[in-house]
Amino acid sequence: MNSMMQARSFGAAASAYRTGRPSYPSEAVRWLLPTGADRVLDLGAGSGQLTRSLIEHVPDIVAVEPSAGMREEFTLALPDTPVHAGSAEHIPLDDESVDAVLVAQAWHWVDPVLAVPEVARVLRSGGQLGLLWNVRDERVDWVAEMGEIMRTSEEIDMRTDNPIVGPPFAELERADFEWTFRLTRSGLLDLVASRSYIITMDPVSRAKVLARVEALVDSHPDLAGRDGIDLPYITRCSRTRKAITIEPPA
Repeated sequence: MNSMMQARSFGAAASAYRTGRPSYPSEAVRWLLPTGADRVLDLGAGSGQLTRSLIEHVPDIVAVEPSAGMREEFTLALPDTPVHAGSAEHIPLDDESVDAVLVAQAWHWVDPVLAVPEVARVLRSGGQLGLLWNVRDERVDWVAEMGEIMRTSEEIDMRTDNPIVGPPFAELERADFEWTFRLTRSGLLDLVASRSYIITMDPVSRAKVLARVEALVDSHPDLAGRDGIDLPYITRCSRTRKAITIEPPA
């Protein structure tokens, strides 16, 4: 199995992705958006987790997502927000048409050789690219135990600390935001089931992983018998600006 198979796997679990995956904290979204941004692209929008966070900050949001299954889930959740078929390598927007491009939980899937100039193309002069990932905070013991159950050799390195961008963008700035996502027992199982390396397992192996997570939830003293589960996260963010275009004198 390779990373391309994992990248294309999400449509098969789009419903679990929509119900299980967390959104993003407002503090992180504000840090990633340039002041006065009016039109923002959510690139690799999935089922709309980031878009739901953007709505309170930006008047005009457009989403682009390669998976048809994810686009269907996006439209179910956000019927008033347009979502287009496309990818970071082929963005179906006009040149210099957005103030910012945000990419949540997806930049590690793109080909930066193609994606970087394509993102630069749709950004206005001085526009901002923001990258963010929700990472489970495994300093908490049950979260670390769940991570060990989920973790396999097929888990891709997301490069959350050092994503690849480069010219025509400036050096990346980094910031982390700690927060807690509250979800139900079934929501936690959906979260596990939505991971690409779980989706692409053979059915028997996947069932074993999910059964072990269920056993953890039912037996750990911090989880057993609780209606709600508080899952700690760190949202790892990087931002950079496109070089400002200086028009030559007439």
